[in-house]
Amino acid sequence: MTTEVLIITGGYVLQLGQDPDVIEADIRINGTTGKITDIGTDLVPTERTDNNGNDGEQAVQTLDAAGCVVMPGLVNAHTHAAMTLLRGFADDKPLEAWLREDIWPAEAEITSADVRAGTELAIVEMIQSGTTAFADMYFHVSEVVAAIAGAGLRARVGHGIVTTGKDDEAARNDLNKGLQVARKYDGAADGRVHTAFMPHSLTTVGEEYLQDAVSETRNDDIPVHYHANETRSEVDPIVTNHGQRPLVYAATLGMLSASDFLAHGVHVDTDEISRLAETGASIIHCPASNMKLASGIAPIPALLDAGVTVGLGTDGAASNNDLDMFDELRDAAMLGKIGADDAAAVPAAQAIHMATAGGADALGLPGGRVEEGAAADLIAVDLDSPHLTPTHNIISHLAYAARGSDVKHTICDGTVLMRNREVQTIDVEAVVETAETRAESLIERMN
Repeated sequence: MTTEVLIITGGYVLQLGQDPDVIEADIRINGTTGKITDIGTDLVPTERTDNNGNDGEQAVQTLDAAGCVVMPGLVNAHTHAAMTLLRGFADDKPLEAWLREDIWPAEAEITSADVRAGTELAIVEMIQSGTTAFADMYFHVSEVVAAIAGAGLRARVGHGIVTTGKDDEAARNDLNKGLQVARKYDGAADGRVHTAFMPHSLTTVGEEYLQDAVSETRNDDIPVHYHANETRSEVDPIVTNHGQRPLVYAATLGMLSASDFLAHGVHVDTDEISRLAETGASIIHCPASNMKLASGIAPIPALLDAGVTVGLGTDGAASNNDLDMFDELRDAAMLGKIGADDAAAVPAAQAIHMATAGGADALGLPGGRVEEGAAADLIAVDLDSPHLTPTHNIISHLAYAARGSDVKHTICDGTVLMRNREVQTIDVEAVVETAETRAESLIERMN
């Protein structure tokens, strides 16, 4: 009997907890279970026996992390991966005009082949910049799942549902597709893919459709993910039409439970923050997208102080315009300070926590921590760069100075996805070439 063992050697290890710290240690990973088994010094393969008392053989590989800090893989807790094909296509507009004039017309032409190409491009970008798990709301989810399965990442996926502008039959078909996708693909890719029911927002999906569908998700223990309180012009119609704040309205529809995660949460008031804390629903903060679309500054310090779980997301590459989560966690720290008028708000370790454990907890996925028994979703960040010199404080560097291009190794579920900056599971050159071709064709069809 052979057990695959991976040992990450020679590096520092980031440990986030009550007292965040960086220690010198090796990490041993069981490649069969995909879990961390040991964190210590000078870890070497050991003799072991199977359940029958027979000697067990270990096939060992090592990963050199000298000069690196090993930390949890980053979690991109809200994105639309295939929108990499629309990167730079429509810029410098507010959200509503951007969606209606540019993005939705382009998406009306998008095909399953486009989604596969755009998702694979996003996955390459995420692996190269240290993301090991993500949440994706989009279309043609079978292609998204196939791309994830081949590349080795972890994800929670769903079909993005919009009923605005559709007749009743088309609206219900879209809703049913969302439910079918959530049921069909949960547990796909050897358990690395999980699902959610994903109505786009409280203003783009009609109440009559949400009531019935959400009840079904609860019967099947399916989480719900949607955009909420992203802009004032999204909040105001709900208050006008329903006489309630958006999250109060969401609660009446059964869309505010512990498994649910809401994107943006920019314009939440104190009562809505309390409701999030009481129900256990999570907020996914997307600072770069919020800044670019001038949506506003989310009250992250108030959310954290109330005990709300907060993760980070890039949103789609059409509104960011990259998927580098190191950029996102730095933006979250900086914007949190500006919003609170307090330089101590959202300190470095807290920003890193949101980008790792916070996102994993919000999505209900393994990962986000470096500890024995945890999922081996890890990255090694090379500290040997001018912009990371001198290393007075590694935690500070990870929050304020590191870049996705500093990631040397990426591991998910115990499998090495990138070694020494070389992606192991997907042909990067072919992915880039295909994505370029599909993007050009998509815009030509739209025009």
